[in-house]
Amino acid sequence: MKIKDFQTYIVPPRWLFLKVETDEGISGWGEPVIEGKAATVETAVHELMSQLIGSDPLKIEDAWEKMYRSGFYRGGPILMSAIAGIDQALWDIKGKKFNTPVYQLMGGAVRDSIKVYSWVGGDRPSNVGQAALERKKAGFTAIKMNATNELQMIDSYEKIDDVVARVKAIRDACGPYFGIAVDFHGRVHKPMAKILAKALEPYNLMFMEEPVLPQNNEDLGKITELVKTPVATGERMFSRWDFKHLLESGNADIIQPDLSHAGGITECKKIASMAESYDVAVAFHCPLGPIALAACLQVDATVYNAVIQEQSLGIHYNKTNDLLDYVKNPEVFQYDNGYVKIPQGPGLGVEVNEELVKEKAKESHNWRNPVWRHEDGTISEW
Repeated sequence: MKIKDFQTYIVPPRWLFLKVETDEGISGWGEPVIEGKAATVETAVHELMSQLIGSDPLKIEDAWEKMYRSGFYRGGPILMSAIAGIDQALWDIKGKKFNTPVYQLMGGAVRDSIKVYSWVGGDRPSNVGQAALERKKAGFTAIKMNATNELQMIDSYEKIDDVVARVKAIRDACGPYFGIAVDFHGRVHKPMAKILAKALEPYNLMFMEEPVLPQNNEDLGKITELVKTPVATGERMFSRWDFKHLLESGNADIIQPDLSHAGGITECKKIASMAESYDVAVAFHCPLGPIALAACLQVDATVYNAVIQEQSLGIHYNKTNDLLDYVKNPEVFQYDNGYVKIPQGPGLGVEVNEELVKEKAKESHNWRNPVWRHEDGTISEW
């Protein structure tokens, strides 16, 4: 079997899909994207795919090494996201070739389902208590919310109190054992992160995410010395080499590689195995589309230290289209008592609605993250 052709589709709300075709009529789908840089990643996909036309799609490790090592300059969000989506598509082809789910080709499953969480609050979180209660009534047992909006390196304790009040509202509405994760989103710099982490400790968070920017991971230790709350990070880290120093530091309790950003199924499986050797949990990052989520679930099935899975149904970014729109078998993402079963269909286990993908690709999108400014006019972290 040989790779014959490929197509890319930029589709709303903010996603990029890839279809890879073979000369045997088997096609695979991937989701290579960096949110806000879809066109840039699309160009990288075209450059990398030009190396793979005519090659055997079943030789996934070789294809991965070729895409990664044949470039003198490597790594980073754009190249690793392009590799990720291509890698997903190749695994989808391989599963379909042997008529089996991808997880069966990776040694088989250690679990039948995995816990999921839902988002509340949006970029400028509000009314989170009621929103979390609605998610609980819908069957979710955990939520995640952004902690703050703009926050200066040194800022007002009023903003700290506002975050605490929102978390308290969720705890009061949903009870003492409902899962609450708070995403600092890299918006909180070290001085205020220490204060906020300490203020939130009484609410027994499931985890706090990206309490500092990944460029400042050396400061995670200062936070873990202050509080017992589990620390999660990693959505803006793109390879096993990026995670190596974080794991060696012992400062992360949960890592969150993204299967559409960190080299795909092939690389993220290796990253998860590295984390297991350091007794670190995995919660794959995935505020994206159905192909990315299906890829995550296939890897979740094989990863002992995977603890929970992010998913984007109803997330505040999905304003025009949502998670289930582009698949013909949305039942594979049916959530039951806070869990989702591992898809059992061949390949990634999702049937992409190609007709709708082509139609929506005509609309395309130009999604960008907002540009925020502090009161003094300086750019704020988003």
